[in-house]
Amino acid sequence: MSENDGAEGGTPDGAAPEGDPGTDGAAPEEGDGTSSAAGDGIEETDEELRERVADADPEELAREIAALRDRAEEAEGRAEEAEERAEDLESKLVRKQADFQNFKKRMERKQERERERATEDLVERLLDVRDNLVRALDQEEGADIRPGVEKTLDQFDRVLDAEDVRTIEPDPGSDVDPERHEVLMRVDSEHPEGTVDGVHRPGYEMADRVLRPAQVTVAEE
Repeated sequence: MSENDGAEGGTPDGAAPEGDPGTDGAAPEEGDGTSSAAGDGIEETDEELRERVADADPEELAREIAALRDRAEEAEGRAEEAEERAEDLESKLVRKQADFQNFKKRMERKQERERERATEDLVERLLDVRDNLVRALDQEEGADIRPGVEKTLDQFDRVLDAEDVRTIEPDPGSDVDPERHEVLMRVDSEHPEGTVDGVHRPGYEMADRVLRPAQVTVAEE
């Protein structure tokens, strides 16, 4: 073969023949140093782990494991205790609510009984007043019943006083109280304008509560 044929059919000058194991550009074969390095790294890591386990004190490891188990059991116990405590508090709350409702009902019944007894006591005292009025009317025709009626009225006033009932009878010339006085009309009067001129019908109040306002006339110039 001629030199030209060798130049055209061969490799360029200075280039290593393909597949030459002695050149830098050769492709690595399977099982070369790169994969071995990766494998060596994993083996070194495993080796370090085995060395640490091997170097550890078995008793110390056992104590650590036991301590972890104790903490886990303690945490579980606290959780169970908290749940039991919550259930106990909920049960107590339900009982307290039931006790309060029962107490409220008892107090309402007690107040109702007290109102009933107070009403019964008032009616009993008023019955005595009525009996005296009946006796006054049963006197003979033409008899002077005024003393008996006055005595009965005095008895009736004592009953009202015992119940803290007060008469509302404003003096002439006093200011009008819209809460305690009911104005019937305005009349010519010698009293200052806008003041009470007279009482048409007295009112009554009980424990600072107006039972019936007094009917009054008001002065007008």
